[in-house]
Amino acid sequence: MFPATEPVFRDDPYARTLDATVIGRGDKGGIILDRTLFYPTGGGQPGDCGRMTWADGTETGVATTVWDDDGKTVIAHVAIEDMPLPEAGAKVRLELDWERRHRLMRMHTALHLLSVVLPYPVTGGSVGVDEGRLDFDIPEADLDRDGLNARLAELVAADHPVSFEWITDAELDAKPDLVKTMSVAPPRGSGRVRLVRIGGDASVDLQPCGGTHVRSTGEIGRFEIAKVEKKGKINRRVRIRFVEETAP
Repeated sequence: MFPATEPVFRDDPYARTLDATVIGRGDKGGIILDRTLFYPTGGGQPGDCGRMTWADGTETGVATTVWDDDGKTVIAHVAIEDMPLPEAGAKVRLELDWERRHRLMRMHTALHLLSVVLPYPVTGGSVGVDEGRLDFDIPEADLDRDGLNARLAELVAADHPVSFEWITDAELDAKPDLVKTMSVAPPRGSGRVRLVRIGGDASVDLQPCGGTHVRSTGEIGRFEIAKVEKKGKINRRVRIRFVEETAP
């Protein structure tokens, strides 16, 4: 039984390097550290990758990061196959694949905005480097994609701040309307739940989320609804993608 991993990414999603100590190896061989800046797969967001460098300069590539226990307190770093594994007690420096993580942060925050312009129950979703999606229960089949994209662009251009706050499990139970996702339960286990707020006091959005996000909506950059798919009688899958700037 390992002690809980300190999730540095939760309070500082912009941290790119971190010194840590190896605690051991999980049941599936993942490297357990006392703390980490790597986000573990969960909530539709994939786990981070990067590398850890030992004190003697040896490098171990991290292919992905996952939860090692059902209680979601211990985080395991899955090494790239056939790379050396540090022993318990070793001091290592973590280096995050920042370009990939930042795109995931931008996409995750963009999906929160999508849930603002489409205020319907969310039944599923995923965060990707280039594309993300949410599944909604929507009574009407026809969606004004141009109008929705215009509203999304306005939310990005307004550069609303993105912040975090905490409430107790009991407080969340008393406010069930905060939970938009029907298929993914809010991240519980410590007696409190983290909320992601977009828009400061004049809140644009407020919902439970354990993922990593950018500091403001302006940092997301341009994105658009790329496709709307019919997945059932009232279920609609809405895909978004970044719109990359091209040189003139």
